[in-house]
Amino acid sequence: MSTLNEHLTQILDTQRNSLASAIVEQHYTQQPELAERYGEKGRIKCLADTHYHLTYLSEAIAAAHPSLFANYVAWAKVLLTGIGIPAEDLAKNLKIVRDVLKAELSEEEGSALIEDYIEEGLTQLPALPSKLSTFIEEAEPHAELAQRYLETLLRGERHIASPLILNAVEGGIGVKEIYLHVFQRSQYEIGRLWQMNEISVAQEHYCTAATQLIMSQLYAYIFSTERQNHALVATCVGGDLHEIGVRMVADFFEMEGWDTYYLGANTPTSSVLQELETRNADVLAISATMTFHIRPVGELIAAVRSNPAFQNVKIIVGGYPFNLEPALWKEVGSDAYAQNADEAIGVANNLLN
Repeated sequence: MSTLNEHLTQILDTQRNSLASAIVEQHYTQQPELAERYGEKGRIKCLADTHYHLTYLSEAIAAAHPSLFANYVAWAKVLLTGIGIPAEDLAKNLKIVRDVLKAELSEEEGSALIEDYIEEGLTQLPALPSKLSTFIEEAEPHAELAQRYLETLLRGERHIASPLILNAVEGGIGVKEIYLHVFQRSQYEIGRLWQMNEISVAQEHYCTAATQLIMSQLYAYIFSTERQNHALVATCVGGDLHEIGVRMVADFFEMEGWDTYYLGANTPTSSVLQELETRNADVLAISATMTFHIRPVGELIAAVRSNPAFQNVKIIVGGYPFNLEPALWKEVGSDAYAQNADEAIGVANNLLN
């Protein structure tokens, strides 16, 4: 990270509350009709949204990738459209963010750089979609099973979803295929439906918890593979609560005969280091699901690299931010990047060979 980027990131992180309040105040001054249209709850929501704007802006600047902020704007447009807030209001808010930050910061402090990042999002905003297409396409393998599985979960019928999957495996569908084409696709689709305000947070949590339970019911198939004398530690960084993706990675390695140690969500760095030593790990797999997890990933990798005991441990990263920016894995200091669980196995084997 350059000195200027680091300085800007520090300002946005430490002054986020006051900056967000100033931005919302300015927004309601320029558009007083918002108070009547959305009431006090709308103002509170606007403040929360502005916090998100500043958080993602800070992370994009820290990573030195304006595209990460533009991608956040794309995500926000779909989300806000789903709750009835037009893209014009989002554009107006982003312009006020730009103007307030420009007024608060001098050129030496990087006001021009911040403007460049926000303009990246504003420029793309009109052409960005307000809705997302389904992740369960008919042409995809096992699309019918994935759709049936999703529908049972959305109805709250975990007791039906479980035998649906177990019967499919008994019928000859491989566990890896279930993971990639049923679990992964349905989780993406659940995220899409939540983003578009078509399901609730409670439904999203239920579906995710049910899938994790059903994954555990498949362990009799997963742990039956001949051992390969390799060890993997798989984790999310502290603050990252989205664990199902990295759990899939650990299970795929287990199916290839690795000894895997899945640490789950929100794992402190000290615990990761302890497990690397205890398990004599060959590979550390780190998942990041949101842009604001990039810096913690880099900090975890730096902690591993600074310890001579782990000089032979190979590090693979994956997750949404790394899918967006192909070079990002190098910038956080990892040895490699994998787009999904299946690819991660080949990457790990290449690193060890």
